[in-house]
Amino acid sequence: MGKVIILESTTKNPISLMGERAGVCWGSDITDPKKNYRRGQDCLESGHGRVLEFVNIEMVLDGYSARVIREWYTHLGGSPTRLQASTRYIDYEDFEYILPPSAAKNEGAKAVYEDTMKTISEATRKLEKEYGIPREDAALLLPLGMSTKIVDKRNVRNLIDMSHQRLCTRTYWEYRALMHDVMAALSAISPEWEEIVSKYFVPKCELTGFCPEKKSCGRRPKKEAEN
Repeated sequence: MGKVIILESTTKNPISLMGERAGVCWGSDITDPKKNYRRGQDCLESGHGRVLEFVNIEMVLDGYSARVIREWYTHLGGSPTRLQASTRYIDYEDFEYILPPSAAKNEGAKAVYEDTMKTISEATRKLEKEYGIPREDAALLLPLGMSTKIVDKRNVRNLIDMSHQRLCTRTYWEYRALMHDVMAALSAISPEWEEIVSKYFVPKCELTGFCPEKKSCGRRPKKEAEN
């Protein structure tokens, strides 16, 4: 579906960086990489989350629907920022869109879905080319299923918090897939990233030991109602 491109400005060894930053305030030796790494691990295991905000993540999210990216924007924390491809630059004669799995596996539904997208494409082109309607106005016909591209910047504390909600089975399917794509891309950077992702990027039920959702998937038992 989409792809996640991690930019060079992303912290390569996040655990060591966290340990080094903490060491400054603790009056510790920050010249020893092994000590920095162990100190960073201790911060994580002790729940000292403030150091997580020093870990920078910059990436390109490309080929995901505008719908899921708008949900992505709701997870604000620390100082994330982003840029998104403008609808002014979409090629309406052949724009890309997201075909949901539920429609893709049903030939009849797939045909209806794709025919609708074709109709929208033809209508936007006609409004612009034949009637002189500004592209930004013709864009209002577009669905949120069109694919888009953004540049995103945030810290790892924000992403860990996001994972608790968006790895839940009840999460919108595309967001859950996007979360897994981000996790795979970060894990590939270094062993330290792989360690953080495997240990701390988990659904909220794994964090709490119970499911707080009204409609549970059954992965974890629901919290017993208080008397």
